[in-house]
Amino acid sequence: MSIIFKTDEEIEGIAEVLWRDLVTNSNEGKYGDFTKNFARPFAKAMNQVEAGHQFANSELARNLAPDPDFLGIIRRGDHVTVLYRQKSTTKDGEWLGRLVLGLEDEQVRIFGATIF
Repeated sequence: MSIIFKTDEEIEGIAEVLWRDLVTNSNEGKYGDFTKNFARPFAKAMNQVEAGHQFANSELARNLAPDPDFLGIIRRGDHVTVLYRQKSTTKDGEWLGRLVLGLEDEQVRIFGATIF
């Protein structure tokens, strides 16, 4: 079964836990914990050197506010994209958070995550 058949409420609940985990581990600079829910293809595509550099040098990546605003869900193929309005604890403004979820071995996994 594909994740796209879950209700909006089910997807939002799953995504909230995963996004919160990403924010916490990003703020703490815990790369291993940050990637623990990534799908295998996404984890392999991550450049550990660049990710480590981002954790060490990005003011935004280390200061994400813990209370994002859920904006909505987009279904496409076998994946869903969950969108958030994300703020920083140190920088003014708002960012768009994007979390792509799908199933891998019958488990919901992260197939993409960005803030822009």
